[in-house]
Amino acid sequence: MLTQQAVPINIGISETDRKNIVQGLEKLLADSYMLYLKTLYFHWNVTGPMFQPLHDVFEGQYQELLLAVDDIAERIRSLGYPAPGTFQQFNRLTSITEDSSVPDTDTMIQILVQDHETVIRTAREVTSVSERASDVATLDLITKRIEVHEKTAWMLRSFLKP
Repeated sequence: MLTQQAVPINIGISETDRKNIVQGLEKLLADSYMLYLKTLYFHWNVTGPMFQPLHDVFEGQYQELLLAVDDIAERIRSLGYPAPGTFQQFNRLTSITEDSSVPDTDTMIQILVQDHETVIRTAREVTSVSERASDVATLDLITKRIEVHEKTAWMLRSFLKP
């Protein structure tokens, strides 16, 4: 966690709860950013007969993730903390593994499904402390993120043969 800003905040959430919520949001931000990078990387490198539909699907997904990381970072700022934003910070915080290979199309999809599921689990970890603190704004953000990632994972799974 980065050092707290000097300006005091009195929004009805204790300092301890804000700190705990931010720690979870930092992980969610890092996971989301790493998934953004991986989705963009696969968008650039997808090949084969499913090139066009997957190229387009991956593009929509990385564009959505780019907006999401901004929302998550802004929530961290709203809670009074600086948002992490360096590769070093993200690498320390993330549960998403980097993939420098260029896998085949099915493997790309499987990897992205697994990574979306990782982000979902990370988001769920933030819910308990947010609920205890009655932090409805963070809960709203997390609920939206879980919904997007669950739907995205389902849609990606639909490309795979049963």
